[in-house]
Amino acid sequence: MEKAGIPPGLLHASAVLQPTKAEIHQLSEDLDLKCTVEEEEAFYEHYKGVLKSYQTVYELPDPQLPVRYPRLPGQREQVDNAWYWRCDIKGADSGLLAGKTVAIKDSIAVAGVPMMNGTKLLEGYTPEFDATVVTRVLDAGGHILGKAACDDMCLSGGSWSSSTGPIVNPCDPYKDAGGSSSGCASLVARGIVDMAIGADQGGSIRTPASYCGIVGMKPTYGLIPYTGAMGGAVTIDHLGPMTRTVEDCALLLEALAGFDDDRDPRQRPIDSIPPYSKLFNRDVSGRKVGVLTEGFLGVDADVDKCVNEKLSKLSEAGVVLKDVSIPIHQVGTDIFVPITVEGSHACGSHGYGTGYLWKGYYPVTLQEAMARGSTLRPYDLPINLKMRRILGEYMRRNYQNKFYARSQNLVPVLKKAYDDALKDVDVLVMPTMSKTAESLPFTESTAKERLAACMEISNNLASFDATGHPALSLNAGYSGQTGLPVGLQVVGRLYDDLSVLQIAFAIERV
Repeated sequence: MEKAGIPPGLLHASAVLQPTKAEIHQLSEDLDLKCTVEEEEAFYEHYKGVLKSYQTVYELPDPQLPVRYPRLPGQREQVDNAWYWRCDIKGADSGLLAGKTVAIKDSIAVAGVPMMNGTKLLEGYTPEFDATVVTRVLDAGGHILGKAACDDMCLSGGSWSSSTGPIVNPCDPYKDAGGSSSGCASLVARGIVDMAIGADQGGSIRTPASYCGIVGMKPTYGLIPYTGAMGGAVTIDHLGPMTRTVEDCALLLEALAGFDDDRDPRQRPIDSIPPYSKLFNRDVSGRKVGVLTEGFLGVDADVDKCVNEKLSKLSEAGVVLKDVSIPIHQVGTDIFVPITVEGSHACGSHGYGTGYLWKGYYPVTLQEAMARGSTLRPYDLPINLKMRRILGEYMRRNYQNKFYARSQNLVPVLKKAYDDALKDVDVLVMPTMSKTAESLPFTESTAKERLAACMEISNNLASFDATGHPALSLNAGYSGQTGLPVGLQVVGRLYDDLSVLQIAFAIERV
């Protein structure tokens, strides 16, 4: 196919080199296919025709996501580690988010603004497209002030692994801010921005929200489009609001939610989005709140006390508290672990953080940049990602990912257990984290200590990434022992994000 303005017959650069006969033979040996010489000769001739299709795809124009608002590229932040890059992009003159300042987690593409995703492997890359959520923020009148720093490849529950340096807790500079949406939480908690968009694949919105004392919501899986954001694993990827109040959370959720024209396979068509911003503060008298028994197991005494004291005041709002037991919740994280280990390994090794083998929008330049970095400098990964890659490859080679498959088969069982419990109550509540923020590692910390600082995970988080239920963390107060924020989590029925917001607002108000 000839491009406009280019005379026919001129030499075009080859998209893919024809494999030589020696390369075909070596691949046959590597894959233990035991091909005959005659078969390899036939393959060599056949590939000549197949590669014409690759050349055609290479020469066709790559469809782009829209970029609707002018912007200056800005500059890298040199002082505040919670920022990766500062910019200034003003959206529409009116809308839900008019007058609101917004930070975008640096795993989400903003056209013309460098993107690092916390990793040296991607340093120097600048996307030419806006993620769908960025366009929606600007269409709603939001004012984007920059990219918030995040932990390396977004695969850490702590806040020290970002290649640009650790992000400290706003309440104590020696404490963890939680990962991986650590920069978002810090900027919101300190009032630098009104709101931020984070990403959650195992608690990465709710952990920093809990540790920093703000509101962080992982909506129903697929409610907010993931188009244009770097993925961890397609079945657990979520984007969501991070704000200081439930009211702002409702505003941002309403601006972001909705179907994205078949660009994102995580989504299903949704008839209409509730006006969350108008309904979040409705009377909750008579609503039933299930206090999840298993959600309090292994929780520090000061966290348990803080959460229970907050919940006891809910009766003032006319809410009915009911103890609920879901035994399988105790192994929910175990079900999740093979999905994140092997899913993220496959996404990183084959899709380079942009997805693989699904219908949807593929950000090609991002995939290419990540592929270059992963190939040239894999040793630049932090300790936790080296550990995950080795384990992911070990499971692939020795167990053919059968535990990933078994975990995915168990997810509907886990989902049904939550769904059954939610037939009798409107939401479930529990502590977000079992403890308050831990100390950040120091330069002289051992490898074991550095690894542990990345593995911050609560048994109350990852289950809901696997099942997709909406889950919101808000501040329940401060620990009497450490003085640090304590998070309380509200979990609702699939696509009933409104009830989660309403109960969270009642908790916030009391």
